[in-house]
Amino acid sequence: AILAAVGQAAQRARRTARGETGRIAVGFTTSAPFHPLVARAIREFRSARPDVSFVLEESSSGDMLAGLREERLDIAFIRSGVADPEGLAVHPLLQEDMVAALPARHRLGRRAHLALKDLALETFILYRRPDGRGLFDVIIAACTAAGFSPHVGQEAPRIVSTLNLVAAGLGITIVPASLSRLPLEGVTYRPLRGRPPLKVPLSLASRRDERSAATLGFIELVRKLA
Repeated sequence: AILAAVGQAAQRARRTARGETGRIAVGFTTSAPFHPLVARAIREFRSARPDVSFVLEESSSGDMLAGLREERLDIAFIRSGVADPEGLAVHPLLQEDMVAALPARHRLGRRAHLALKDLALETFILYRRPDGRGLFDVIIAACTAAGFSPHVGQEAPRIVSTLNLVAAGLGITIVPASLSRLPLEGVTYRPLRGRPPLKVPLSLASRRDERSAATLGFIELVRKLA
């Protein structure tokens, strides 16, 4: 029995070393799970390595970067850059188009697409900056480049909350295109046209000294799928 137990322990250790078992703590910003890349990566990894479990946590980019450094998280899908990347690796994955989200009966909804300057007189509802610096800063910078400073009438703690406020007719917002897959009554989405196109990054952050075979395997898969 002792020899059998030792053999089983050795087998578990070998499987862990190959990344076939283990646990991956994944953080993500509110908007990240709506991009199909995230769900596809988790689905394919779980299919290939069913004995690796995932723990998912939604948080702000700043909290997730702290979580990586404190080893509460193993990887994080983030929208913003990293001002202090010490000890962390940030893997750019893709640039996602942004779209305008309008109340369903908004006059601009009659157009097939919009220019950012078409929104100059609108009331904006934005994702609160301390939680969503990446999206907030991208939108403000793009509006400034288009020649206007947006009037921000409301700020919301979650990006989905901004869409609920749009549905209530309190203003408009700009969100990553993947959120337009979210069926929400009272909201209509329109592509934004312009040069340069308005896009927001999606990146994967991890620790530079990461040694977990399972985590490294997942990072490799995500980068391959992107």
